[in-house]
Amino acid sequence: SSGIYAEYGYYITNNLSMVDAATKKTLAAIPLLKTKAGPRDKEEWPVRLKEEVTSLIKYIQNNKEADNDWLRIQSNKEGTRWFGKCWYIQEYKKYEFELEFDIPVTYPSTAPEIAIPELDGKTAKMYRGGKICLTEHFKPLWSRNAPKFGVAHALALGLGPWMAVEVPELIKRGVVVHKDDQPSGE
Repeated sequence: SSGIYAEYGYYITNNLSMVDAATKKTLAAIPLLKTKAGPRDKEEWPVRLKEEVTSLIKYIQNNKEADNDWLRIQSNKEGTRWFGKCWYIQEYKKYEFELEFDIPVTYPSTAPEIAIPELDGKTAKMYRGGKICLTEHFKPLWSRNAPKFGVAHALALGLGPWMAVEVPELIKRGVVVHKDDQPSGE
């Protein structure tokens, strides 16, 4: 279906079948951004950065309230480099990964490329350097919603679904092993 989906006073484009009802609800609760500015825009970037942080705080708060806490993230002072941890829980075991990305100079027109470096080369759905593959579904949605989408949206629509599909498969194949299950000496 197409059209506008609204909840909590925020609007998102609703015209991709890959966005399920739960994702729509999650997205609707993430504040949209208003300022179209990238890191090169010295005047407007601080305004955009404040919107990014506000949106991220709300997203993480919503996740905690829904018992879906799965990441911690922070940026450098300039807001151009982001890093943190994300995790996936399976069979009562927490698999934790470092995440990182830079804000592209063409941001917000171009989405950030989120990387989990320790998984580099362990799945076909990843580019060199551990950048997760999001082209098929995520990039068209991002381009239709830029500049309203920000870092929180990239995590909710990109990293979260990627981890939900890829990490269980990596665990099943034995490519990712829980720290408690690794042989001693590693």
